[in-house]
Amino acid sequence: MSLLLRLAADDDVAIVRRAVAAGDALSPGLVALEEIPAGHKAVLRDLPAAAEVRKYGQVIGVTTRAVRAGEHLHTQNLAFVDGGASASTAIGHGSVLELPADLRRTFMGYHRADGRVGTRNSIAVLTTVNCSAGVAKAIARRTDDAVREETGGRVDGVVALTHGTGCGMANSGPGWDILRRTLTGYARHPNIGGLVVVGLGCEINEMTGVLADLDLSPEVPLVSYTIQDAGGTKAAVAKGVEVVREMAESLAGQERREAGVDQLILGLQCGGSDGWSGLTANPALGVASDLLVAAGGSSILGETPEIYGAEVLLMRRALSGQVAQEVRDRIEWWREYTASLGTSLDGNPSPGNKAGGITTILEKSLGAVAKAGHSPLSAVVGYAQPVPTPGLTFMDTPGYDPVSVTGMVAGGANVLCFTTGRGSVLGSRPAPTLKLATNRQLARSMADDIDIDCSGIVEEGIDVAAIGRQIYDRVLEVASGELTRSEELGAGQEEIVPWQIGAVL
Repeated sequence: MSLLLRLAADDDVAIVRRAVAAGDALSPGLVALEEIPAGHKAVLRDLPAAAEVRKYGQVIGVTTRAVRAGEHLHTQNLAFVDGGASASTAIGHGSVLELPADLRRTFMGYHRADGRVGTRNSIAVLTTVNCSAGVAKAIARRTDDAVREETGGRVDGVVALTHGTGCGMANSGPGWDILRRTLTGYARHPNIGGLVVVGLGCEINEMTGVLADLDLSPEVPLVSYTIQDAGGTKAAVAKGVEVVREMAESLAGQERREAGVDQLILGLQCGGSDGWSGLTANPALGVASDLLVAAGGSSILGETPEIYGAEVLLMRRALSGQVAQEVRDRIEWWREYTASLGTSLDGNPSPGNKAGGITTILEKSLGAVAKAGHSPLSAVVGYAQPVPTPGLTFMDTPGYDPVSVTGMVAGGANVLCFTTGRGSVLGSRPAPTLKLATNRQLARSMADDIDIDCSGIVEEGIDVAAIGRQIYDRVLEVASGELTRSEELGAGQEEIVPWQIGAVL
């Protein structure tokens, strides 16, 4: 295989497959002028200062000085340029994937009274306020493994749905709405078979208001109480343990039954991205997403700061001008929001992203949107809002992984795929998370955390569609009860982090 990967004919850079030293031949007539790490960019032709640089056929930044062919292009000589979506965007509606004849169309899930289907059957201990988080976690610790074992896996354990707010905040406005919407989304999630709500007793986010929002089906057992009414922490924990064990007995008779993939909502998330993300795991996940959407299911793409610079690629696939405008509006909100805080959207790439070969947010976004494949964009929703229709939905979330995933789960995602190039240990109970490695080194060094190795696309020339089909099939297996690596490790209790907007009072 060639040492260089050039992604589009007019690109000014190419990715090096392996680390090279100064003097190494990159291609006929092109020599490395300095050390270039694997996954990073080599300059293909001399460029003057302030020149636009293209990768994926799109601008990823401008040179800060003149650069020569064979140089390493990165933070030392490439800068972010703030552009934004073009004024005119042709609506193309995307493309619907033709489904293979042998594609699996069903999974085994838990059918709920409201018509939705869960991929897990968990008991949740939901908190109204941070003050009751300790009690909720203690209840989960004392019952999680026992409930799973005693019910023979018919109940998938106990998860503490805790958060860091619920008091010291205004009881109206965007921050309040997001918190209540998130708590409601988790409480009513199809993966929750029973619910315990624990409060302190004097918080702004009062128990009565929370319960009024829930409007649970009568078939879902619900018990609520406050620590103050229970007689303190010890008594509240003991009460919760007793309640959870009783719920587990009532849920143990529930069984998985066949359901169509139209009942699946797949969350698409990336974290710890690197130079390989946009070439391997992300486009492969895009294929899996396209298969699911074409078969009648739903996918959620989020992380608004991580589509910046690539938003036009989504807008062109919008089913209507209104949907395209909603994407544009979300980008503009984030540009103003970050500017008001003295930063820009280019503050998103982390040190790990940059060590992995990503230089600017524009470059990161072009790889990130690949997770959504090529399906038409059917809707745009706010953070933690329910997915309104089958198909591809964009949800306005921050790029920070646990906050973004929390919004998707609250919006109904009952299974997630998380691509990573640097390594992540994220779970997302009560929704299972499959982690996809972008490169071979990561897949081997963190094997206990990785579900699927997508590096064969680059390492062995495996077709992206073949890995995408593998991901799709694995999603259905996990939806039917197969455990993910994060579930085997017991991860996923700490990733419930609602987006906090507004004053802390």
